[in-house]
Amino acid sequence: MIRLLLPPHYNRLLQHDAQLDHCDRIDVVLVSPRNPLNIGAAARAMANFGFSRLTVVGPYAPPWREARSAVGAPELLAAATEKATLAAAVAGCTLVVGTGTLTHRRPEQVVVSLPHLAPLVEGEIEHGGRVALVFGPEKHGLTREDLSWCHLLVEIPTDPRQPSMNLGQAVAVCLYELASRAVQPERVEPEVAAGRSKERGQVSSEAPKEDPSGNAGVKTSAYQPGDDSAGPNVGIETPACQPVPCSESSVCAAHSDELDRLAGLIEETMIAAGYSPSAMQAANRHDLRLMLRRLAPTNPDTRRILGLFRRILWRLNRAARSASLKRDSAGMDSTKG
Repeated sequence: MIRLLLPPHYNRLLQHDAQLDHCDRIDVVLVSPRNPLNIGAAARAMANFGFSRLTVVGPYAPPWREARSAVGAPELLAAATEKATLAAAVAGCTLVVGTGTLTHRRPEQVVVSLPHLAPLVEGEIEHGGRVALVFGPEKHGLTREDLSWCHLLVEIPTDPRQPSMNLGQAVAVCLYELASRAVQPERVEPEVAAGRSKERGQVSSEAPKEDPSGNAGVKTSAYQPGDDSAGPNVGIETPACQPVPCSESSVCAAHSDELDRLAGLIEETMIAAGYSPSAMQAANRHDLRLMLRRLAPTNPDTRRILGLFRRILWRLNRAARSASLKRDSAGMDSTKG
């Protein structure tokens, strides 16, 4: 007699206890969605794969919580958070992942293919981090400004003849990939592991393979400082770092809002030093956000850098006040004379 061995029921994989715990540390962020039905479809996909944390940034239609397309997920939609800005939506996250296609786009951050995303997310969460998966509006996807808050860009592989996807479908594909691979441990590419280990101050136990192209197995930014065709030349070096999971012995990365606080302080210092003219301030602000997310400083490193720039800014302001007082004093003396 022939016995047929049936494969394990798929839902058993999705309901793994560790998987459910990790799902609570992943935020799905929809930026400026236009159609409430797509928001409902995204919520339904989240419920399908065990995710529950939805944030909507600046939705076009106010009654989006009543979307009928959220079949089986009305509670998830009702509990969703609404934020005015993407910065506020990802403030508490240590890894922010933008989504999109590379068609008509010159990314300024590391690009990771969707099948390689799950190990990165898993590693970040295991170390106590929080991950945001960010999706752009239906019409054009995430903008260059939106992506400046992202540590990396994940590419959903699609046919080049039809690269764009429906918002709800894109959410479903990404969450399926995370849910199905979460209980199937995968080997992280050594090239990628080496990059993130360096960011976290560690040494990889496996040496990266030689790559004659020098690209280390991961697509990196097409934009280089001084390349006016890809972006403004602001004179800020932004080397591409390849993100991978942090290990148990490493220190957790800084939250997104902490990086924004550091970027604001650096910008203020640049202005005080006369380094950032008014015409370049917006471009410098954008590139500072990108640079800090590429560098991925840890919490202690961020605090040290904040302290350093506070001291520099204090010195600059004190020197400026002293010079101003001397000029005022000289002016009063010349008036008396």
